Amino acid sequence: MPEYKVLFLDVDGTILRPDDTIEASTKEAISTVQEKGIEVFLATGRPLHELDKIAEELNIHSFIGYNGAYAVYNQEDLFKEYMNEENVKQFLQIAADNQHEAVLYTNDSNAFTHLESPIAAQFIEKFHIHKNSSYTTSLGNQILGITLMNLKEGDVEHYKNNDGIHLSQVHLEGLKHCYDVIRDKVNKGIGIQMVLKHLGIDKESSIAFGDGMNDKEMLMSVGEGFAMGNGHPDLFQYAKHKTTEVTNSGIYNGLKKLGLVG
Repeated sequence: MPEYKVLFLDVDGTILRPDDTIEASTKEAISTVQEKGIEVFLATGRPLHELDKIAEELNIHSFIGYNGAYAVYNQEDLFKEYMNEENVKQFLQIAADNQHEAVLYTNDSNAFTHLESPIAAQFIEKFHIHKNSSYTTSLGNQILGITLMNLKEGDVEHYKNNDGIHLSQVHLEGLKHCYDVIRDKVNKGIGIQMVLKHLGIDKESSIAFGDGMNDKEMLMSVGEGFAMGNGHPDLFQYAKHKTTEVTNSGIYNGLKKLGLVG
């Protein structure tokens, strides 16, 4: 059995239940592996400036945010990869042409193209995000990630390009019309590879849990990848393991399978 040294955890649908709470078993599992000296990272599509409450509740100080664009280890920046400004302009033009909306994440705010719209209000409520603003073109070179909203079936095709970018559907009830913009060379998997290299940890000594298609690369970049029981059906093929649902001790049961808890 490898000596496990680092654990990467997605947030929504993996740590957080649909009611935005965290199971006691999840807190216990994270605390137990931390006591064993295992480093724990939150690895999420969320911006880092919206993780304070969760991080404090779980005593976690290391993060991969914006779907792999920005990583912090114990309050030290490891890397930050802004989106190409021309790609940002291109995607916003496509969104405008098709009556889509977007939220663009900077280092310190969530900039909405239509901040006062019902769709934006729903998104803000679902993710409990607070540092919201209206997008202006002056932010174009400061974008770390984008979520597109109000897409209908078939609309994904509008965003196909040759710059190594694809869309990943947000795996959260009520937000199936939302898609994260994922860069092939900037994603959770690439982020994890860079963190492992920085920390001098082998892939075989790393673990990850996720539930959405933006977790695909992450689960393939660790030694022990767990898809949550409530995960996207297409995700399971990329995971070494399948655990129980986020509402049924999914993280705890996965770590128990590895002999780390229980």
